[in-house]
Amino acid sequence: MILGLGLALACAVATSVAFLLKHRGAVLAPPVRVRHPLHSAVGLFRSRWFAIGWVVAIGAWLLHVGALALAPLSIVQAVLSGGLVFLAVFAERFFGFRLGRRQWAGVIVTALGLAIIGLTSGSADDGETRRYALAALIAIECGVFVVATAIAASSTHRRIPLGAQGLLLGAAAGALFGVSDIAIKYLADAVQDGALVELISPWTGAALAASVVAFYASARGLQLGPGVEVIALTSVAANLTAIVGGILVFRDPIGTGALEITGRMLAFCLVVAGAALIPAPVRATNVSPGGSGGREKVSNP
Repeated sequence: MILGLGLALACAVATSVAFLLKHRGAVLAPPVRVRHPLHSAVGLFRSRWFAIGWVVAIGAWLLHVGALALAPLSIVQAVLSGGLVFLAVFAERFFGFRLGRRQWAGVIVTALGLAIIGLTSGSADDGETRRYALAALIAIECGVFVVATAIAASSTHRRIPLGAQGLLLGAAAGALFGVSDIAIKYLADAVQDGALVELISPWTGAALAASVVAFYASARGLQLGPGVEVIALTSVAANLTAIVGGILVFRDPIGTGALEITGRMLAFCLVVAGAALIPAPVRATNVSPGGSGGREKVSNP
């Protein structure tokens, strides 16, 4: 358990850095086009900062897989929620962003709420046989995938401002990342139980499909919306989706008493309130409007 939490903490740091690097590269790359996925991917990876960020993200993903294999899903997501604070610190110290008091309050309140939700979920006893709710797994994987993909597709409507499009794409990408996390947790537990055959299953396909769609949605969201806000909403959506998956799919306890359950409900309210505070004017000191497709150009240091 302790090793799993350490891996989750390292993942939170690496994920924040990876997102900020990818944002710096995405705004310099050609606009992501749904009709030209391969061309869009090539354009993104030709951007040096995006490529570096993607490599860091791969490292973060490996840390995440290790954490999921050693600790309950909801507990891992609670630790990862601290990544919002790392994101804010790194954005100001190293990437030229300036966050106001409102944004800092939103980040801290959201991270606190997510941490409470995860930590109060509890976990099954070490000696207890792992149980899965297959119906819930299918419902969440399919339902969230369809809804998130629909949101990503609808965000391109011309009547929606570019900044709002970026926020919608970020939230959709986060939900899809959460779908991938749930599938990976299922596969990691299956491998630990000796069911290697599960690696060749619909859940592997679900994790890959969700990751691919999230990749493009996230990149386009970073091109269109304010970087810190888009990344924060992506993280919130991913954490909430995974935490709900931990409760419904992996039977993580909701609470052991009225006080604990009430605390979790209040924590959900904190997440909603904090997420509402985050979207506000957040500007980078080295960003100037311009570029095609609503992009912002950032000068490389």
